[in-house]
Amino acid sequence: MAKWVRPTLHTKYHIDFDWWEEQNLDFRTYLSAQLCTSCKEQYGEQTSELIDWVDPTTAEVKRVDGLWQALKSCCSNQPDYINEQTPLTTAIFRIFLANDNRPLSPLELSEKLPHVHPDIILRTLSKGPVYRGIKPAPNE
Repeated sequence: MAKWVRPTLHTKYHIDFDWWEEQNLDFRTYLSAQLCTSCKEQYGEQTSELIDWVDPTTAEVKRVDGLWQALKSCCSNQPDYINEQTPLTTAIFRIFLANDNRPLSPLELSEKLPHVHPDIILRTLSKGPVYRGIKPAPNE
């Protein structure tokens, strides 16, 4: 069993999909709830669909999750998608969704949320219950 280490401002976090299974929660339901209004209208109640997507950098065609791709390519670019009125835990969850769940530290998250001090992000992520599976990334 790994030794517990107190998280710091440099500890990387991510969405732990195992947590979703352990809690018997449907990640896709939460993913679809994060879509912007226009994407919600387009996708409706749809919960899974793979689509062909062309990578704009490499021109490679990939099969990707349609909801997640809509969130990354459309929703996350809306000016009000994450703003100062967005609850902090929701904003952090949306940041991880928009960046393909690449691990980020509280310091890195605060760069994307300039109105929130990194110490507040760390406290939010490290104290109390786990929110939407956001936990320290492995090897941290």
